[in-house]
Amino acid sequence: MKKTRAILLATSSLLASTAVAQSLDLEKEDLTLGFIKLTDMAPLAVAYELGYFEDEGLFVTLEAQANWKVLLDGVISGELDGAHMLAGQPLAATIGYGTEAHIITPFSMDLNGNAITVSNEIWDQMRPNVPLMDDGRPQHPISASALAPVVEEYLDRGEPFNMGMVFPVSTHNYEIRYWLAAGGLEPGFYSEQDISGQIGADVLLSVTPPPQMPSTMEAGTIFGYAVGEPWNQQAVFKGIGVPVITDYDMWKNNPEKVFGITAEFAADYPNTTTALTKALIRAAIWLDENDNANREEAVEMLSRPEYVGADAEVIANSMTGFFEFEKGDVRPAPDFNVFFRYNATYPFYSDAIWYLTQMRRWGQIPETMPDAWYFETAANVYRPDIYLEAARLLVDEGMANEADFPWDTDGFKDPTPASDIIDAIPYDGRSPNAYIDSLPIGLKSGQTVLDGEIQG
Repeated sequence: MKKTRAILLATSSLLASTAVAQSLDLEKEDLTLGFIKLTDMAPLAVAYELGYFEDEGLFVTLEAQANWKVLLDGVISGELDGAHMLAGQPLAATIGYGTEAHIITPFSMDLNGNAITVSNEIWDQMRPNVPLMDDGRPQHPISASALAPVVEEYLDRGEPFNMGMVFPVSTHNYEIRYWLAAGGLEPGFYSEQDISGQIGADVLLSVTPPPQMPSTMEAGTIFGYAVGEPWNQQAVFKGIGVPVITDYDMWKNNPEKVFGITAEFAADYPNTTTALTKALIRAAIWLDENDNANREEAVEMLSRPEYVGADAEVIANSMTGFFEFEKGDVRPAPDFNVFFRYNATYPFYSDAIWYLTQMRRWGQIPETMPDAWYFETAANVYRPDIYLEAARLLVDEGMANEADFPWDTDGFKDPTPASDIIDAIPYDGRSPNAYIDSLPIGLKSGQTVLDGEIQG
């Protein structure tokens, strides 16, 4: 569906727009941006609804896309000027996994925001394996080791155990694989000959578009899924499933979506790219400022049919600082959706490298690559130079605070400590191969998948 730009602008907004547009000398003003119906597209909706795009002299149309492949193809073809993307999409496209194209990101859209949900039937079988708190509620985070006996029973009966994720290079694919492997379950490998990702799998993962996850699980096609909001909370509200873990509980403040454009777009329209980034940074600031004080207004925006189109009550369940697991088991989750805090919008190289390590871990990158390759690939896709240029302009214009940006970073976050990750294996983006080799399940240095088997 389409959200067209407003025709009438307030006089102050028009004056601001003209001034900024002249100062940046925009090469392209009319833009079409794509998104998938998920709550983490919020910076795009906010930048549109609050006039931040217009303030930069940009006249934007926002268009919902049917699925992640259609969205990526639209950006590559030029039908879309940019889009809300899975973080793995620019990286995979640039290295030629799937559709090859040089895609970059000057802006990370959020942290956290996903969960893994299982059907009521599977939850009933898992629950006896889950430790309880004193009040009788399940102890979180819940390990996939509680699911392992259930999967084993299915396999013993010769029945496949099917779960869904949204795209082969999605955060959700890597998160559900991470969770399964941390609990001792094999999520399967990819090879150049077999791109199903199901080689040697205990749990068969397949692609389902996010809005279709609840209905696909309700139909019995899959027994659970990894997806962003509001589609986990939707399962709770419909009474068909139970979220068992959020990605915040899997890896505290993990990177999520990005805003993607082609490298050609950035080269041809550098000032337009900076203006876009400015508007998105302002939207992210608004979403998190004053301890999430604007989230109720954001929920109302997102609930509209042209954006996410889910009930406001469902969206609010996670966007306003809470998350519901079993029906009635509502727990505080103030950082379930983070849009600006903790430098969420800065495109860190170490975030890109984590995605690349997971591609390698599961065989999407078939051969061992040197650490330098990971660093070069990250720098070829993640563009903090554009981000910091936009941030500097916002600070100079009084629209942002100097202290809110990591001006002196080398692009690498401090190593994630073991205490922040469900399998207690720390992550350091400066040592990608050592990290890959530290993970018990997955390909190691020198290994590849050939003819359905791990070689090397």
